[in-house]
Amino acid sequence: MHFEDLDLSDDILDAIYAMHFDECTPIQEQAIPIVLQGRDLIAIAQTGTGKTAAYLLPVIDLLADLPAPDAGVNCIVMAPTRELAQQIEQQMDGFSYYLPISSLAIYGGTDGATFARQQRAMREGADVVIATPGRLQALLQMGGINLGKVKYFILDEADRMLDMGFYDDIMRIAAQLPTERQTLLFSATMPPRIRKLAKDILSDPVEIKIAPSRPVEKIAQSAIMCGDAQKDGVLLRLLKERHGSKVIVFASSKLGVRDLTRSLRRSGIKAAEIHSDLGQKERDDTIHDFRAERLDVLVATDLLARGIDIDDISMVVNYDVPREPEDYVHRVGRTGRANAEGTAVTLVSPRDKRAFSRVESTLKIKIPLEDAVPGADAGRSDRSATKDRRRQKKQDAPKGARPGTPNASSAPETTDKETAEKETDKGNSGKKHGNRRYKHRRPSSGKDKADSPKDRTDGTPAS
Repeated sequence: MHFEDLDLSDDILDAIYAMHFDECTPIQEQAIPIVLQGRDLIAIAQTGTGKTAAYLLPVIDLLADLPAPDAGVNCIVMAPTRELAQQIEQQMDGFSYYLPISSLAIYGGTDGATFARQQRAMREGADVVIATPGRLQALLQMGGINLGKVKYFILDEADRMLDMGFYDDIMRIAAQLPTERQTLLFSATMPPRIRKLAKDILSDPVEIKIAPSRPVEKIAQSAIMCGDAQKDGVLLRLLKERHGSKVIVFASSKLGVRDLTRSLRRSGIKAAEIHSDLGQKERDDTIHDFRAERLDVLVATDLLARGIDIDDISMVVNYDVPREPEDYVHRVGRTGRANAEGTAVTLVSPRDKRAFSRVESTLKIKIPLEDAVPGADAGRSDRSATKDRRRQKKQDAPKGARPGTPNASSAPETTDKETAEKETDKGNSGKKHGNRRYKHRRPSSGKDKADSPKDRTDGTPAS
């Protein structure tokens, strides 16, 4: 189906076409008409299928018929992380380019002055507030913010928000909203907790499912069986022989991400790390450099697995097999976006086999195995050699010897525990766009419709 076949305004269609998009994804084709009808919605779809556009496009269309907000908010979009909130705001800017609709993003990791500015902006009013639950709840506790005019309440990546412990914050925020509102819930999975949340905050919702919990078919998935000490060498060979311009490597812990990034840099790879210990500016700068192809590889925790829309990811490598099958889907979904092709390779050591089997069993797929990359041992890094030396010392130590004795290893090998990162939002940030709306089109001498929306956003309808 084409976007022009939907009941969207000409202003929105102009913005979509200026961004060089024409056909809807399945989630957009099914969700947009339901939202335009005013129905509550539960939408279950895998990552990379265009969920953001599936709710933003119809809601922008509906907001165009509402009066400009005065000391209030017309729509709230909840997102689990600051990165996803930023991405949604970028897409909001692009899709609403020809309509004077204001938006405001609120998320953690900023200073007190920014917090105060965003508090003032919310009190003045905005069409759309895009926020992480913890930071919005903190602002509401300060008082003076009116949510009594909210017409649309949207939860994006709802399963991720519950995994991060935001259920109570979401319920407290929902309690301050009008009963008469339209609520949309988008999620990649539908565990019992999501079902309970939907029952609590939605009214007679329509439910649609688009191939939940499976990577898209255009992603070529494979796995390589190798020892822990071989992983660095296999990864280096993969990066040198198979990668295009952009690769994301996922590790299960922040310590593992740091160590692996240093190892890749020593091997001449332009790599950078992404995890929750970095400040917001560092993370923004790193992602910007990656988009601009000043970096070849991002090494990341699962913080980057959801909601980050970066175009043209040529390959995703699971250096560690994720603990949860859903995390595998989200990691792999960073490539093969917007109907493009992609490659996903998982390195499976003996200690990863159980988690890998759980991924295959849960997703009901068989991931093809390929031979270890030829010459992988020759490319082993200093980090792998250090692991070998530690392991050899431990094996050579006499039975019963204590660490620290002449014949025992003083530095026994340890294995990083797999950890699930939780984004704790601190501070807020955002911006406000647009003036009071008007009912006539902008003069042709204004902004160039062919380029402006694309310049204003990194997002796409299929993000």
